[in-house]
Amino acid sequence: MAISLRRRGLALGALSLAGALTLSACGSSDSGDKGSGSGAAKTHTVKTAMGDVKVPVNPKRVVVLDTGELDSALTLGVQPVGGTHSASEDSFPSYLPASRTKDIKQVGEIANPNLETVASLKPDLILTSKVRDGDRYEQLRAIAPTVMTESTGTAWKENFQLHAEALGKQAEAKKVVADYDAHVAKVTEAIGGKAKAAATEVNFVRFVEGADIRIYGKQNYIGSVLADLGMGRPAITDKAKDGFSYDVSPEKIDLADADVVFTSTYGDPAKAGTTKTMNSGLWKGLKASKDGKVFKVDDRLWIAGIGYTAAGKILDEFQAKMTG
Repeated sequence: MAISLRRRGLALGALSLAGALTLSACGSSDSGDKGSGSGAAKTHTVKTAMGDVKVPVNPKRVVVLDTGELDSALTLGVQPVGGTHSASEDSFPSYLPASRTKDIKQVGEIANPNLETVASLKPDLILTSKVRDGDRYEQLRAIAPTVMTESTGTAWKENFQLHAEALGKQAEAKKVVADYDAHVAKVTEAIGGKAKAAATEVNFVRFVEGADIRIYGKQNYIGSVLADLGMGRPAITDKAKDGFSYDVSPEKIDLADADVVFTSTYGDPAKAGTTKTMNSGLWKGLKASKDGKVFKVDDRLWIAGIGYTAAGKILDEFQAKMTG
């Protein structure tokens, strides 16, 4: 995802940090208050990509700074008070219920949050990743306890477990995982069973505005879902850089051939080359094209969802398209 990481001005950074420190001081005083309810507001220690972090046992005001964290929170029944949106959109992913996202305050773009806005929400927990916000960790932790995973994408299941621990929702997480495993088994059976799944090669092709076409490998979110289903993957996926994607020009799109091809577009389809490429002779010559097994899907769900709620919807759509 092409997201700018350099839009914070020095003045804004200074103001944000100053405001954050003020709010953090207030938060520390509140968290140490032992005079009400069942006693002291308790914390527990969570091991994160940035070391051990003490977080509230039952956080009430959570800010999420990426789609994976947003998916995790809502999947676990936690309503965030703030969240970021992607650079190409100015809203939260549409696959999530509007009733659950309409009251979430937008705090800027992914990897470029407005720290003043984050601080103004007085969060007691911030969820994000090192790959997105590692360079502003000190500023974020001055606002509230900040739990960072190392990265996003492939490690989404491990990240979910860390989010669940930070949110105090381990029991709920266990049920979510069990339900997902059952869903995977159901879809695998619906498309013909494990043997047929393994014998059916599937590619995922993403058209990206301002970049080459990406033939997705196995080390990414959608790759892991396909692996859970036991789907076969073409040899080209083994050439993906770092396992993530093998990037090609429209003139080499024939390398994306497979029994089934799923496609999505990030940005404008015309500028991303989607329209031109899919109208080309090379694309029409793909086995999947000839067999009517090319399926367009929502980029924000299949690529950017990165969570169990997204995965559940992907499984449903996958089954519908493979059996339709």
